[in-house]
Amino acid sequence: MWRWLNGFFIGPSESDLPERLREAIRNQQDRSERITGWIQLTVVLLWAFLWAISPRMASGMESLPVPIALLIYFVLTVVRIVWSYRARLPDWSLAISVVCDMALLMTVIWSFHLTYNQPPSFFLKAPTLLYVFIFIALRSLRFDSRFVLLSGGMAALGWAVMVAYVVILEAGTMPVTRDYVVYMTSNSLLFGAEFDKIITIIIFTLVLAAALARAKALLLRSVSEEQKARALSRFFDQGVAERIKSAESDFRSGQGELRDATILSLDLRGFTPLASSLRPEETVQLLSDYQSLMVPIIRAHGGAVDKFLGDGILASFGVVEERENYAADAMTALQAVMAAAAAWEEERSRNGMVAPRVNAALTSGRVLFAVIGENERLEYTVIGEAVNLAAKVEKFNKTLKTRALADARTCALAERQGYVAPAAWAKTWRALPNTSLPEVGERLDLVVLTE
Repeated sequence: MWRWLNGFFIGPSESDLPERLREAIRNQQDRSERITGWIQLTVVLLWAFLWAISPRMASGMESLPVPIALLIYFVLTVVRIVWSYRARLPDWSLAISVVCDMALLMTVIWSFHLTYNQPPSFFLKAPTLLYVFIFIALRSLRFDSRFVLLSGGMAALGWAVMVAYVVILEAGTMPVTRDYVVYMTSNSLLFGAEFDKIITIIIFTLVLAAALARAKALLLRSVSEEQKARALSRFFDQGVAERIKSAESDFRSGQGELRDATILSLDLRGFTPLASSLRPEETVQLLSDYQSLMVPIIRAHGGAVDKFLGDGILASFGVVEERENYAADAMTALQAVMAAAAAWEEERSRNGMVAPRVNAALTSGRVLFAVIGENERLEYTVIGEAVNLAAKVEKFNKTLKTRALADARTCALAERQGYVAPAAWAKTWRALPNTSLPEVGERLDLVVLTE
């Protein structure tokens, strides 16, 4: 039963979240406590103003409880606000604050019979009791049901004590009635009315605590899912991650869609023998620098990184998101990639570091964008002749001692889609018609884009 109540009213634990997210939640709670403090200060100042301008029949010692209570509460509230700006308020201080809220409210209500020279039952009709709901609701700003329950519990207990005080103090002399009109027009006591007040406070507290706990559970679940989605985006292309997150049904191996696309294949020439001569950390840093440079350029031009193959990068245009100008986008991306690669190689050489050349290839065709693998380990990938051909054309750079190649079909397609090569870039283009590639059963018309 306790576990059920704890889960229903207090909500799930934050322990499953990463520490930085838990700290973010705590920081938000700290801000909420500052807001609560300022609202409390506003309330006490409002009460002080109303007390100052209200007519009073009593004087002397009988009028002192309210200003003393307000002064104490004012001092405690100021201390609490200053403390909240200087450090994180511990739970015990928040519990004390809840007790002070209700103690102040009950003291103010209790003083009514002294202020107006009436029997104690007089204060039971004070509308000031409605402030109970403000103090309870204030605790919901923290998104912690414990303090809502504590506040409501103290309010219900406080009012029960107030009723008991009246019953004990006026035993034998206080008129008890069951007539609501008599109750409202005299200082008589109607137990049903006081019972209704206590029950209303309890039900309001339980409903608010339950709603708060469920809202917090949803918040934590949302934060957790967002954290997982953010982590997912680091292992998948952003477009693929969005597709996975927004899918209306579970993915299964074998699902796929046909797309007209352009494939970009990048590779570091001579990386394998180079890696054997470098320290492991130098190899990793080289790959990291290279990938950190290339990937943003690809994404900026509408490409999606399908996978990293050691020092290779396989990207697609028009696959994850259908695009009318996919070949033109790919050609623009390749142009930017080669310019950035040249600058990167020059910078590394200038700093005395190894500077492998970046090779590239573009091919186009009909591909299958599919989910493959086993249901416990799935992968979204691009399958098709254009993908295989891009890898083979890229390797052919080594034979030709060129930097970037494309098949003539892709160049023509890019131009039809609106791509216009800059003059300096177009000067480097060289046609290689009817070229035989290793491992390719037919001859191809190729274009050297960069020597």
